[in-house]
Amino acid sequence: MDIEDLAERILAGERRALARAITLVESGRADHRAQARALIERLHGHENVALRVGLSGTPGVGKSTFIEAFGMMLTGQGLKVAVLAVDPSSARSGGSILGDKTRMERLSRDRNAFIRPSPSQSHLGGVARRTREAIDLCEAAGFDVILIETVGVGQSETVVAEMSDLFLLLLAPAGGDELQGVKRGIMETADIILINMADGDLKATATRTCADYAGALRLLRKRAQDPEGFPKALTVSAVEENGLDRAWDEMTALSDWRREAGHFEARRAAQARYWFEAEVREGLLARLRREPVKGAMAALAHQVEDGEISAAAAAEELLETYLGEVPQV
Repeated sequence: MDIEDLAERILAGERRALARAITLVESGRADHRAQARALIERLHGHENVALRVGLSGTPGVGKSTFIEAFGMMLTGQGLKVAVLAVDPSSARSGGSILGDKTRMERLSRDRNAFIRPSPSQSHLGGVARRTREAIDLCEAAGFDVILIETVGVGQSETVVAEMSDLFLLLLAPAGGDELQGVKRGIMETADIILINMADGDLKATATRTCADYAGALRLLRKRAQDPEGFPKALTVSAVEENGLDRAWDEMTALSDWRREAGHFEARRAAQARYWFEAEVREGLLARLRREPVKGAMAALAHQVEDGEISAAAAAEELLETYLGEVPQV
């Protein structure tokens, strides 16, 4: 593969080249990983800075419907929108349905939009392992807004906040003990909570739910990267396309304030450090799956099974052998 040619085509905004590049970075083959690293390095330092928006929500809340309506509104304003949708993978077969693109039929036909579904595989946190690199590629391709949709809501799904500039939490009205369900982990990470389905018979319920979450947000500790009034809760209707423009106004206002206050660049710098450390950890784990460490690990595992050595002692022995003396924490 000609990496230089592929990079030039991505910088020119060619969508076929972008799709090919994302396939390349998602590959686990050693030669593909080397090419992917070369491509990312080649594109490093491009001038375009997109607004990266992470989106999570409870199952059935209408994330795809919201993204399509929201994306259509943005493209109608002349913005280029990329959607990176992560689908859960089967624990048995490892396969994914990857149906998000079919649920966004109108947006998938928009020439100013690009939709890419990816399998989560075994990666935790609601995103695929290479989503961060896919974001870099979309940004280099000239997109103005990048929407990252996670597989669903959960305590571990705050990882998407480490690759986005804004994090939206989409919730349904009258969700029962929903506030207890999402708890502080994801609530503390969200910048804006959107109560979807604020239409028809659920409109009044959505308004009450929004007020409940607004009250809950005021109880959270103030964050340095937030201006007065944030984080906040809003009502939207993806079906009737109500409240989308206000949500966008709040998002741009928050983003603009963070840029002026220096939080935007500082946050991206902190994210770069986070993903560097994550790559180091992943690299160390990958080496455990190779020989001779793999064989030594299997032999020690048998000793642990037979009760000849404790798990902690076996782990320390393995790490000292291949990483040197491990300092006690």
